[in-house]
Amino acid sequence: MRRIATAVARFARNPIKGIIIGVGLVLNRFGLVDCERTRRTADLAWPRIVTGIARMSKNAVDVAMVGAALGQFAINGVGLAGPFWGLAFSIGGGVAAGTVALVSQRYGAERYDQMGQAIRSSAALVVIFTLPVTALFWLFPTELISLLTSDPRTIEYGSDYLKLLGLGVPFAGLNLIGSRVYIGVDDAWTPMVVRAGGAVANIALNAVLIFGLNLGVVGAAVGTVVSNVVVTATFAASLAARRLPGTRAFPAAVSFRSRYLDRETLTDLVTIGLPVAGRNSVWTVARFPMLAIVGMIGPTVLAAYIVVRRIWGLMNTPGWGFGLAASSLVGQELGAENEDAAESYGIEITRLAVAVYAVGAALTAIFATQLVQLFGVEPAGMAVAVGLIYAASISILPQAVKATIAGALDATGDTRWPFYSQALGMFAGAIPLAYLGATTPLGVWGLYLAFLAESGIPAVINYYRFATGKWRAISREYRPDAAPAND
Repeated sequence: MRRIATAVARFARNPIKGIIIGVGLVLNRFGLVDCERTRRTADLAWPRIVTGIARMSKNAVDVAMVGAALGQFAINGVGLAGPFWGLAFSIGGGVAAGTVALVSQRYGAERYDQMGQAIRSSAALVVIFTLPVTALFWLFPTELISLLTSDPRTIEYGSDYLKLLGLGVPFAGLNLIGSRVYIGVDDAWTPMVVRAGGAVANIALNAVLIFGLNLGVVGAAVGTVVSNVVVTATFAASLAARRLPGTRAFPAAVSFRSRYLDRETLTDLVTIGLPVAGRNSVWTVARFPMLAIVGMIGPTVLAAYIVVRRIWGLMNTPGWGFGLAASSLVGQELGAENEDAAESYGIEITRLAVAVYAVGAALTAIFATQLVQLFGVEPAGMAVAVGLIYAASISILPQAVKATIAGALDATGDTRWPFYSQALGMFAGAIPLAYLGATTPLGVWGLYLAFLAESGIPAVINYYRFATGKWRAISREYRPDAAPAND
């Protein structure tokens, strides 16, 4: 009873953390998780989940605002620009996976003097990789959007949005680095404050630019770029000064005047991060044919699909917390040479994730119709959108396994298998099923099954890989050196 009363009190103060702790208490009754591990996971996960909710809400609100101001074809234009914008997160997320692995292991080993080099080298890699993407979007936006649709109104909206959005690509990548640095040192609060604040500012900017100044999709793009620049500057200032007001101190001040291109650090980052960038790119690349295939069914179905993908993004926000909590806590235990504890964290955080995702999936399914109505989906697309939400609510459960185990494997440096699994899920499962739906009597059921294949196949493969324990030997190649390195 005392534990239950404590859980109720925590829920009142912090609902998201309270849900995680409460679910953990239920699982603990069945011997599935340890209370102390649940507490540490909740401490790291809840701020990251709030960040995810804020950022995914921003994406959802973008679509809703643009749709309200300009209609269905503007929704489609912004939606078709989405995969291109996703390249920033594929590249940045890949480098950031290497960042959190190196930083968390050095933090666990108390080698704080070695973290600065990992941070600077990560930032340099992101800038080098993303500047060509910015140039591509600025020079060829119309040609890029035209690859996905022949509708002139959709192309006009999409190219106007993409051209300006490209200016924010390097900053979006750098923001991922800043966030992962803090996650690696057991601090999820600081990135939550910074990135969630940026997301809220983005929504406010978009409202002014889209409705107040009547800038439409251009206003949405400008709001996104400006907010990302502000977030990047805030992270840099925080790391240099060791803290922001109201946040925890970073273990050591980071000098941005020291060396950026350290060969050994860059090699580690590329070795760990390249498969993760590939894994992230699988979904980004797969979105191009997926959206083109859905567009074959018609613009109304395409708009419904884009809206449901935004809702899926909100449903998937617990993965932001659990995946990165797994990366940080598994990495810290490996840095302290506690491989058995690292394994326990990976398994137990996955169990927590599945249970929490189940709660969110049930609520989403119950309020499916009301959610779709918020986005202004046309009456002809309502039934399709609601059906897709039901499919998403089922397929989000294996997504919990996929995301959390991938986070644990990232911390060990064993990042190739999650890449392979993601590729199989998309290119051998989701896309063929969607194509069958567009070209055969299978119809919209092809899209339902595509949702399940997208998450189900990688979930099985990732869990199998973690269960083999081969990550133990792999992780030993990336653990911090005994000798200190100068910052």
